[in-house]
Amino acid sequence: MTGATNDPKDGAVDSKADVLADVCAELSMDEFDSARGILRSDYPFAAQTTTARRYTARESLWVFYRDGFIDRYFGTRLVNPGVLRALSVIFPADFPTHSTAKMTETHSAHWELCPTIDHVIPMSRGGNDDDANQVTTSLLRGSAKAHWTLDDLGWSLVPPGDHREWDGLSEWFVEYVPMHPHLLTNNYVARWYRATVEVRGEFGAE
Repeated sequence: MTGATNDPKDGAVDSKADVLADVCAELSMDEFDSARGILRSDYPFAAQTTTARRYTARESLWVFYRDGFIDRYFGTRLVNPGVLRALSVIFPADFPTHSTAKMTETHSAHWELCPTIDHVIPMSRGGNDDDANQVTTSLLRGSAKAHWTLDDLGWSLVPPGDHREWDGLSEWFVEYVPMHPHLLTNNYVARWYRATVEVRGEFGAE
């Protein structure tokens, strides 16, 4: 098979490409019904449902601290969302953000370094919304993963980090903000500040 590899995941994708090759071959012979039959039996459409779940800052931080502010898919360090927003307040022209993270008006750090909760097995694919299925990843990679599984993407889980070694600059955040109280007039910064103070105490980081 042309383009085949020894990776079983790549082989699975190649086999799906073969299905479409068979479909196209049937269409070339004007065998519409046969082509549709192959598609329906060997590569059927499976509608993906979207299950939205919004987490509070406190709920999110609990997972981030548990994972040591590490992207559990790639092992890269991430930064407390409150820190990122505080930097945008301090440096609005150099570190801008947008209310809806519009790419043309948002510094790339807000996508690359901002943690979010992702479901290892997507809820749309039968995954549960519980601790065992929740991991920390970046907004960028969470967006790329969407409803795909790790096997679909060829990704894997990396071990969690240790918040005592890297806390996403949370300690800096809780020390700096009280000394610059104008930052607390920003509702986003204030919400993540309060949550960080609370959750860090649960993890013995006071």
